[in-house]
Amino acid sequence: MTESPALQSLRDTADVIRNVLPQSVLSADVVRDELIVRVKREDIIRVLLVMRDDPRLSFSQLSDLAGVDYPSQPERFEIVYNLLSMSRNQRCRVKVTAAEGDPVASVTSIHPCANWLEREVWDLYGVFFSDHPDLRRILTDYGFEGHPLRKDFPLTGYVEVRYDEQLKRVIYEPVKLTQDFRTFDFLSPWEGIKLLPGDEKAAVPKAGA
Repeated sequence: MTESPALQSLRDTADVIRNVLPQSVLSADVVRDELIVRVKREDIIRVLLVMRDDPRLSFSQLSDLAGVDYPSQPERFEIVYNLLSMSRNQRCRVKVTAAEGDPVASVTSIHPCANWLEREVWDLYGVFFSDHPDLRRILTDYGFEGHPLRKDFPLTGYVEVRYDEQLKRVIYEPVKLTQDFRTFDFLSPWEGIKLLPGDEKAAVPKAGA
């Protein structure tokens, strides 16, 4: 079975990236028809600059930047840069990893649109972007504690917000639960009912019936 021209073109692009940036690129592979490039964290600016300016690549637009949290990994955070080459009609996903407290260089000097996107990753995951022109929270309040998209962030949060009629302002209070630890057995709330409507459709006929 022959590959489509688009898929072969992606493989050719992966070869170019590996050849142009041999010391910075950890891998460049086509996975499920998508070009994914993993690079060293300290070389992210150099990589994106070459991928933007090399005419064989021309990934001139940063369409998105996101974070992912894998708590079980030594470098738990993954920063994902989604690039677009409009002249070559190709997309590429560049990934770097960072451990707790590891700074990642801001790419706002190459792609100014990364400004708010990096602020979002900082706000929600706590990944620090060095040399960012204005790294502060963007989705949560400035007094918010923690980073809510981390896997170890409690679902209830640490504080709750309410408006105090006497003080005439919004105040923050620690979350108060009537039960500090809850065990969920995932049973149906209708477990006392022997047969629910529709259950008869799943009934297995007895042998010989």
